[in-house]
Amino acid sequence: MTNDAHDHRDRILDTAAEQVRRFGEAKTNVVDIAKAMGLSHSALYRHFRSKAEIFDALAARTMAEEADLAARFAMADGPAAERLRGLVLALHRSKRAKLGDDPEIHGLYRRIMAERPDLVGDYARRMTGLVRQILQDGIARGEFRIPDLDMAAGVVRDAVTVFVHPAHVEQAVAAGLDLEPRLQAVIDTVVTAFAAASQPDM
Repeated sequence: MTNDAHDHRDRILDTAAEQVRRFGEAKTNVVDIAKAMGLSHSALYRHFRSKAEIFDALAARTMAEEADLAARFAMADGPAAERLRGLVLALHRSKRAKLGDDPEIHGLYRRIMAERPDLVGDYARRMTGLVRQILQDGIARGEFRIPDLDMAAGVVRDAVTVFVHPAHVEQAVAAGLDLEPRLQAVIDTVVTAFAAASQPDM
């Protein structure tokens, strides 16, 4: 895909997101998106085959943004435990902010996560890989001793899913729950377990 085509796709997605915010997902269609851009709807079909494909791409873009956020912690310097904590807290806060500041896009994202397990699977693999990278760095630094990195990264992923999945975040907010103290406790427990294994026997 050329840069021009990529830029045009991004403009379509930006416009689609604004239409969803103004009118809701159900009332947004390809014709309205095209009109808002001053184009014919046939011009949009050169880049997306349907409204559903545009919405899938919006969700995929949000997932990519979250992965980029997580990658900052994976590639940063400093103690692995603090970077792991920072990564999960940043994702949790990002989901809460999306719910509060951009509820229509949050709703679209939540629906597509429920309907597109293939997108979710790709996202989960990428995020788990970033967690694995932090854990591996923790081993290199002498912070952790982890015999099975893949399993450990999966344990972290599963342990924090309730704090970063949009449906769970939405339910917690609706119930007036502050999940951060619980999230901190989960990360403390995981980090303590990984660090304890690295301590020499007395």
